[in-house]
Amino acid sequence: MSTAHVLLGLLTGGPMHGYELKRSHDQRLPQAKPVAFGQVYATIGRLQRDGLVTTAGHDQEGGPERTSFEITEAGRKRLDDWLGEIEPPAPYVTSVLFAKVAVAVLVSGADRARDYLVAQRAAHMERLRSLTAVKTDPDSSLGDVVAADFAILHLDADLRWVANTLERVADLHREVHP
Repeated sequence: MSTAHVLLGLLTGGPMHGYELKRSHDQRLPQAKPVAFGQVYATIGRLQRDGLVTTAGHDQEGGPERTSFEITEAGRKRLDDWLGEIEPPAPYVTSVLFAKVAVAVLVSGADRARDYLVAQRAAHMERLRSLTAVKTDPDSSLGDVVAADFAILHLDADLRWVANTLERVADLHREVHP
């Protein structure tokens, strides 16, 4: 995920200071990893350096001084270009789940991989239940539901892979222990 582009998108709604940007990020991308304050300020610094955001004002209402930022025309253009780019499918398998199973088979054979896959399937099923609860909660926002759908479909793909791999591991076990 491009934090810079997400922050530019958030600034299209009007000027915000760093704390507001972090809060808005975490609310509007509810299933994404929360962005750290330091990351917000470092990213805003780069965006400001590159002319994509500018200072909109300063506020000291009941606390420390806060600098608000707003998106520039160059920032709007950069955001528009980014939104128009098609994301290429990932060329490599970069899943920790895949790596653990591959290493378990390599190091310990089929039994360890099977035990891990069974435990992982249970963890995925529990996560599916919690995401389904988000989707059926009448207080969930559209962002919450869309994020839950995204996560559910990825978990579903993982679960199909786990089932397929459990079959392959069972075949390997039968070959090794006829």
